[in-house]
Amino acid sequence: MTRVVVGGGSSGLGLAIAEGFAARGAELLLWARNRDRLEEAAARIRLEHPDAAVHVAAADAADPAAAEQIAEAATAMMGGVDVLILNAGGPPPCPPDRTDAQGWRNALQLLAVTPIDLATRLLPGMRAQGWGRVVAVLSSGVREPLPELAYSNGGRSALTAWLKTVSATVAPDGVTVNGVLPGRIDTARVATLDAARAQREGRSVEEVRASSAAGIPAGRYGDPREFAAVALFLASESGSYVTGSFLSCDGGQARGTW
Repeated sequence: MTRVVVGGGSSGLGLAIAEGFAARGAELLLWARNRDRLEEAAARIRLEHPDAAVHVAAADAADPAAAEQIAEAATAMMGGVDVLILNAGGPPPCPPDRTDAQGWRNALQLLAVTPIDLATRLLPGMRAQGWGRVVAVLSSGVREPLPELAYSNGGRSALTAWLKTVSATVAPDGVTVNGVLPGRIDTARVATLDAARAQREGRSVEEVRASSAAGIPAGRYGDPREFAAVALFLASESGSYVTGSFLSCDGGQARGTW
């Protein structure tokens, strides 16, 4: 049974990825800030996928102690980890000329320091067993910076640089390290961003959503399950020769070739 740790596992893309693993009979540790929401997500997964074992651990990725807590929980509950899904909600929107030092400290802890710390703690076990997968949920902002998401652009870009660097170090041991860049996936996070944009521009959320969809070649927002399918491929045996890569799942929205 594949042992999987999923960050942000109580909702959105994290939950969709967890459900995909559960359908394959994996053993899961879901973690996020809110224990009640985690328990609700776990109960839903157990009901729909009786063959999956589901554990939960509450920790805040903005807390410097979170990585140690989750690494210890994974070892205690599952005896080790085969697949690590790095995922956390983004910091609040902020224009690039209005950031401050504390905002950067918070964003970097949330989006870079905690995931790097967690992966660093779990990689030795993967390397020792000769097989492992690290898949990070990133953002299209690491390729094309988003104007109102300065903190997210910076924090996720720092994580991306580390992922690329470490991927070459662990590849000889059968461990792959990759990232997936979501575009407009239909999640609560994107709904929040649409609402914030609607308020700034004095438009309805429906108008903002329609405008965003019109800029996507596929003509629609993505389904979380479509995103999860990409993450599951990277975490599979079939994805064993893909490492140090960052794949877009955005309906063709990114215009660049990188």
